[in-house]
Amino acid sequence: QGASHAATRLLGLQDFKAANTVKINPDAPQKNACFLTLEARKTLLVPTPRLRTGLFNRIVPPSGATKEILRICATAQGVKEYSVPVGLDGKARVDLVVVGSVAVSEKGWRIGKGEGYADMEYAMMVSMGAVQADTPVVTIVHDCQVVDIAEELLEDHDLTVDYILTPTRTIKTNCKRPKPQGIIWHKVSYEMLEKIPILKSLRYREKQAGKDVTIQDEHSDLANANKQAVPRLEGSGMITTVYVGNIPPSVRVSELKCALREFHATPLRLNWQGAQHRAFLDYKDKATAESAVSSLNGFSLGGNTLRVELAKNQRN
Repeated sequence: QGASHAATRLLGLQDFKAANTVKINPDAPQKNACFLTLEARKTLLVPTPRLRTGLFNRIVPPSGATKEILRICATAQGVKEYSVPVGLDGKARVDLVVVGSVAVSEKGWRIGKGEGYADMEYAMMVSMGAVQADTPVVTIVHDCQVVDIAEELLEDHDLTVDYILTPTRTIKTNCKRPKPQGIIWHKVSYEMLEKIPILKSLRYREKQAGKDVTIQDEHSDLANANKQAVPRLEGSGMITTVYVGNIPPSVRVSELKCALREFHATPLRLNWQGAQHRAFLDYKDKATAESAVSSLNGFSLGGNTLRVELAKNQRN
């Protein structure tokens, strides 16, 4: 209630006026914030729904868009019709972040819905270099959502906010608690890696840079996986081929091999066709091939999200 009016307080923030690129969660309470950002001719980035296919989409209104069109662009429908994905190597630089909250304190401590997507999105932006330690974070809430929050409820991955906008107030929190410094890998589960494919790409990049990217229960999960029998699917025992497409010209076969080892998807044979931006991977059976497709789903290499699927013509 009053979200649209609260969002107009953005226009009075110097940090908003100075921002070129604003990242906003496209929830209903932030709809007017998205509209005002587009109306001010700023670049609007929104997270892809549940981070399934990447991190950001950039809203690109049509040339000469009316206010009515801009209002559509500021909705979930607009994300579908008027946006383009921004890859990991898209060199996005975010000047201001707007998030929703369930509750927030005047000290800038925030509680979300409990799924952790806003915290994870921010951590991923840090990992990508899209935000800095001083990038301001704003939340837009109703006055009744501004409450005292016990500090012991906060953990090191929780995002704090610098400004709270309500229908009646603009609150500068002067929050001293540091924001997340990146993805805290030991809190990431295998389930999260499967739900958020771009996490796999970020983890691969950070491992290549020498960082410890051991995830939650990794060792016990691997031990359990080794004990479990591989399910026998129809076609088991037949060589099954996986097609990998959209490989950038700059990527070498050694980089692909390294990624395949990292994702435990090393094939029996690899047929590299770099000039055609593709490769074919042979696996011992259909179950192993489908496991490789699942592991590599959403993986980005050299700035491109690879296209990974069972090859159309399965070869024996």
